[in-house]
Amino acid sequence: MATFITIGYGDSAGYDQTDPAIRDEAHRHDDRLCQLGVVMGIAGTAVQVRNHDGAQVDVTNGPFLRSELPVAGFAIIEAETVAEAVELVSKSPCAVCRGVVEVWPLQTPM
Repeated sequence: MATFITIGYGDSAGYDQTDPAIRDEAHRHDDRLCQLGVVMGIAGTAVQVRNHDGAQVDVTNGPFLRSELPVAGFAIIEAETVAEAVELVSKSPCAVCRGVVEVWPLQTPM
C-alpha cells in the first residue's frame, strides 16, 4: 500500500455554483473516506519556516505557495496505485465544485 498526500484547492464562488445535491454527495463521500481511515482536514492559516544553515529560525506569516485558487484542505490517503488515489479524491468537494485536487505520492514514508 502506498501513501499519497492530497491538496485540495477551491473557493466559495465555485462551491456556490455547484448544485447543492452534488455538493452534499461530495461531503458524504469525504465522510465515507474518513470512516475508512483517511486523515483529512481544512487548511488553516499557513506560516513559512526558514532556518538557513541552522543559524536562526525565521517565521513568516502566510503561505509560500501561490495558486489561482486558495488551498482548501489536505488528506493522507493509502491506496495501491496513483489511479486508485485519483479515484478516491475524484468525488471530493474540491474536485466536483470547480476546484482541483493534487495527488502527491509520498516517496519516503516516515
